[in-house]
Amino acid sequence: MNTYKRHRFPPDIISYAVWLYYRFNLSHRDIEDLLAERGIIVTRESIRLWCNKFGALYARRLKRKHRGFGDTFYIDEVFVKINGKQHYLWRAVDQDGEVVDVYLRAKRDGAAAKRFFKRLFRSHGSEPRKIVADKLRSYGVAHRELIPGTIHSTQQYENNRAEQSHEATRVRERGMRRFKSFNQAQRFLGAHAAVSNLFNLGRHLVRAQHYRDLRVSAFSEWGRAVA
Repeated sequence: MNTYKRHRFPPDIISYAVWLYYRFNLSHRDIEDLLAERGIIVTRESIRLWCNKFGALYARRLKRKHRGFGDTFYIDEVFVKINGKQHYLWRAVDQDGEVVDVYLRAKRDGAAAKRFFKRLFRSHGSEPRKIVADKLRSYGVAHRELIPGTIHSTQQYENNRAEQSHEATRVRERGMRRFKSFNQAQRFLGAHAAVSNLFNLGRHLVRAQHYRDLRVSAFSEWGRAVA
């Protein structure tokens, strides 16, 4: 099946525009200008449709090929406003800073926590060895009912890794002038997390040549996902 059937522009241009959108803090208008500077005339509306359609597709392919997450999950939730209504964005990252999953819900009660934990187990393939969270009671409910054998830590400051991981989302949320709908937010956050994981190379932790090698591997994996 041809992924790009009925699209006028070549796959390289489409995938490049989608990569720019999810990799950097750029608007559809910004990408329109970047492409125009290279002689590629495409409307921002076309770019928006590409990002909506292919972002989710690329994310699914990247997740299928993901090498796996660590055994410790840092979990946190923040509120986001969508059309004036408050929702909660649940997020889990592993010890390497990779996003295991992001999940939007209208509540942050025990039922929502249990649904999120079940998603995490599907993403991870098994139960984690340890979870780190704040003192929200919903986490305790999900832990007792689903994974009582897993270590559950609520020590102060230990969950900073998860709290800091929200910052990239906040930056994009401000740039987009808030999310416009529940489905749009979940679709964007899922694709953004998958692309961020692929290019989460720990540049400050490795030597320059090692980083370049990792980047080459990341681009190769991206190329397979968009083929």
